[in-house]
Parts: sequence; C-alpha cells; structure tokens
Amino acid sequence: MNITAIHWTSQADYPVLLMLQIFPLAIAILIYFFGGTKNIAGLSFLASLIQLAQSIYLYLNYRPDLTAMQFTEHFNIIGAFDYHVAVDGISVLMIMLTAVISLMVALYTHVIPVRNRNKLLAIGFAVEAALMSQFVTLNLLWFVLFSTFYLFLVGLILWRWSTSAESDTAITRYFQFMSMGILLLLAGVFLLGWNYADTHGVWSFDLIDLSRQTLSLEMQSIIFFLLFYGLAIRIPLFPLHGWLPIAAEHGTVAIAPVLLLGLKSGIYALVHFVFPLLPDAVMHWQQYVVAFAVTGIFYAALLALMQQNLRRLIAFAVVSHTSILIIGLFSLSHTAFQGGIMLSVNFGIAITGLLFTTGFIYWRTRTMLLDKLGGLFDQLPLFGITFFIAGLSIIGMPGTPGFDSLHLILEASIHRFGALLTVAAAIGNVIAAGFLLWTFQRAFLSATTELNRKEVKPANLQEKLLSLTIIGILLVVGFYSEPWMKLIDNSLRNLSHLYTGHFY
Repeated sequence: MNITAIHWTSQADYPVLLMLQIFPLAIAILIYFFGGTKNIAGLSFLASLIQLAQSIYLYLNYRPDLTAMQFTEHFNIIGAFDYHVAVDGISVLMIMLTAVISLMVALYTHVIPVRNRNKLLAIGFAVEAALMSQFVTLNLLWFVLFSTFYLFLVGLILWRWSTSAESDTAITRYFQFMSMGILLLLAGVFLLGWNYADTHGVWSFDLIDLSRQTLSLEMQSIIFFLLFYGLAIRIPLFPLHGWLPIAAEHGTVAIAPVLLLGLKSGIYALVHFVFPLLPDAVMHWQQYVVAFAVTGIFYAALLALMQQNLRRLIAFAVVSHTSILIIGLFSLSHTAFQGGIMLSVNFGIAITGLLFTTGFIYWRTRTMLLDKLGGLFDQLPLFGITFFIAGLSIIGMPGTPGFDSLHLILEASIHRFGALLTVAAAIGNVIAAGFLLWTFQRAFLSATTELNRKEVKPANLQEKLLSLTIIGILLVVGFYSEPWMKLIDNSLRNLSHLYTGHFY
C-alpha cells in the first residue's frame, strides 16, 4: 500500500475537508465510550459549534466566482480507493446545512426525555461525519460506502429509539428498501469503473476520470437506471417511497427522519454525479421521470389528506414535495438547477422544523392522532408558529426561502415542458398547501379535545431557543437568498452548458 502525505490547496490553512469528516467521528467515539452525564451536554454543544465554525470558514474562503472545484485534498491509498475530495458551491451549501441541522439535532436530543442519550448523540455525530464525507468526496465508490454507513446508522436510530411497539415491521421495511438502493448504486458505480478500466486499463471511480470517458446511450441508460433508482429510494420518490410512511409512524419521532429527509444527499448525488456523467441517458429518459414525479405529487398529496396520524401525513407531504423538486431538476436548465438546489435546502430546514415541532407535541401528549389533538396553540403558541412558518416554507409562500426556489422551478418547467405540466405541478402545490394548513388548523386551532383539557407542559427555554432558531433561519434565508444563489451560480455553469448551452 502506497500512502503519501496528504496535500491540499493553499486556499486553506489546514486540510479543512478532512477535519470536517474526522472531527465529528472523533467526537462520536469520545461520547460513546467516555461521555459522562454531567459534561455530555456541554461537550456535544461545543463540538457542534466547532463543526459549524469550520463550515463557515469553508464558506468565507470559498471563491464563488470560479467554476472549478476548490479546496482539493488528495492522497494515494490503493488504486481506485484513492482519497480525493474537493468542493464546489453546492457542496459548501450542503456542508453548512449539515452543520446547522446537526447542531439542532444535538440540542433536540438534550431536550426530549430519551433513553441512552450518550449513545444517541454519538450515533448522531457519526451520521454527521458520514454526511460530510458524501458531500466532499469525488470518488463514487467512497460515496456508496459512506452512504451505506450513513443509512445503517440512521436505521439503528429508528430501531433502538423507536416510539412504537410495532417498530419491527417498519425497521424491516426500511432496511429492505435501503439495502436494495445500495446494491443498485454499487452496481451502477461498478459499471462506470468497469467501462473506464476497459478503455484505460486501470480501474477508477473518480468523478474527474469518469467524466472524460464516452459511453453509448444503451450503457448510459443501464447505469442511469441503476443509479437513479438507487438514489430515488433514499430521496424518496414515488413509487419507491413505500418505506417512509411506516418508518415515520413507528420509528423515532424526529431525529432519524430529520437526518434522512432534512439532508438530501440523494438529490446532491443526482446533481453532482448522475447528471454530469450520463447526460444522454438523462435527456432520453427525462420525460418518463417527470411523468412519475407528476403522478407522485397528486398521489402523495391525496393520501396525505386521508391521514389521521400526523407523522404519516408529514411523510406523504415529503413525497409530494420531493416530486416537485424532481420536476425542477429534470427541467435541465440553469434556472432549474438553481431552484432545485435551493428548494432542497429550504426543504431541509422546513422539514426539520415540522418534525421537531411534532416531536415536542408527542412527548407532551403521547399521541400523533389528529382527532386527539386540538387547541394546542393556546398552550404552545411558539410551536404553532414554528409549524405554520415551516409549512408555508415547504409550499413556497412569499417571504420564505421556498418562494424563490419554487418560482425558479416553475419558470424552468414551463420553458421545458409547457404550461400543462407546470400548471399541474402548481395545482399539486396548492393541494399541499391545503393539507398542511388543514393539519395546522386541526392540531393547533380546533376545539380543545378531552386529551388536552388537562394542562400541557409549556415550552422550556431550550425548546424556545430551538424553535426561534428554525424560524430565524427560514426568514433570513427567505428574505436574503441572494448570497446563496450567488454561491451556487458558477458551480452550475458547466452542468447547465452540458444540457442547454445557454441560461434562461
């Protein structure tokens, strides 16, 4: 094994991408084996702040005026397993989102009455390390391995910290779906490496190397379906979403769903790996993917309207809005890519707000049935406001970060697919607005139920801080979206030219 010393660009004073991956993993090990109950809160909070500071350092030193990958780090391991990482504006944005959401997860973990808090925190930091690795690696094989680690750890949280006596079926379904997704990803990546080896005589899974090879439409299509289906399970996209409603209902209330749905590593992989490497197949199968997405909008929205369990309702809301996101990305223009990335970030923050609010309610009422909730706004007004603003962000109301991104997606869609499909997507979003506002009305504004005639414990300081943080991020990003658009703009230029040759 030939290992050389790690080298990195002079843009950073230290190998910041390596530290973003190693630091949370080291904290996870420290907490799991040595964390004491007295100092665990301070340690986890400090570690999360350090990780956030590193992501801000990355952002401040990143040059958005360049189209090339930056902060390159590399050292040789064994052939195709070489460590090669770098970031563009999309990666930087996802890294900052990961750091912010991980900080909120750590705070939430200390607020709720959870068993084995140290182990849960340790796994949470390990998940953060796996996510950071997915967002910086240029090696597709390492991406699959990090994805496996990440999905296994989230499944472990679903299993060990489930709030339902019927969790076995949910966990089984989760691992069945995710295992199939990983196998499909692995097969697609293997074919990419095999084709590279057939042409160049050596195996490589590096994005830079793979982007230089030419594949036939038939081979691209095979690889596209393997990679797309493998990622669609995780995203999740209709009709590969079957694991989500049951896992949401019978798994953990918030932590695992936030780590799965708040950080869209599947969307990132589509933009970063699938679209650049398989352009002919993406163009060829574009309309079929969009047809499934349009179906998914209405299918999931109508099922959401039928739900009595708040957790299942949010799960179907995720599927419906993910379909809108897919329509945007597969419009394949600069505007579409900008809107899709920004919508995924907005979605991550908003779904985190919805899920944390749901968790706070569950730990007070011990129910998620809408007909047993009601009148909560009088007792928990801040939670109601958080739920309301997060819901408005998901449906793209003005003043939220979802507004600009949804506007860009619909603009790109009408150029690519015409008015009929775009209007259908917009109607689906209106239905989504209806069921989210209906849910808010039933849980917070309707008449007080027998369950809530007794006094509900008011929000404590930590819960208020977490809720205000979510509201603040949503409003700041909503009214001040220009820096984030600028951050990803040049990173999407080459991809945009690959498909359109010009910007809208």
